Amino acid sequence: MQGFDYSKTKSYFFTIVTKDRICHFGSIENNVMQLSNSGKIIEKQWNWILEQYPYVQSNSFVIMPNHVHGILEINAEYYGSKNEEGGLKKIKSLSQLLGAFKTTSSKQIHQQGNIDFFWQRSFHDRIIKNQRSSDIIKKYIENNPINEKKNHP
Repeated sequence: MQGFDYSKTKSYFFTIVTKDRICHFGSIENNVMQLSNSGKIIEKQWNWILEQYPYVQSNSFVIMPNHVHGILEINAEYYGSKNEEGGLKKIKSLSQLLGAFKTTSSKQIHQQGNIDFFWQRSFHDRIIKNQRSSDIIKKYIENNPINEKKNHP
């Protein structure tokens, strides 16, 4: 959303897609996502983001064959007090956080030998405005492997 501060305390739904929608992350078998080595790196790097930045949480995340969906909650008030230099500690924006995820996961996927892997530029996002929307999106994310097979047999 143009002009919106994406480092504000909010919950954000996002989708990141592989370049040309190539299925690098595994396949769906019996309605369950089976991760490839690249998919396992995606999972590991998502957990790294959550550990690296204590002011973010995720209560829903799914890896699909050629994309990922998730909810990222930013708590801009996490640090609360000023740092040693007298300024407030910087909270990364949604774009910076997802950029770090994409960069680190790409690097590791390339290092494992998959040099053809690339993310599509940017990502899709939606600001979650209330609990009802959050519940609907969370259910969508959790059911994505089941629904993907229904939509793409």
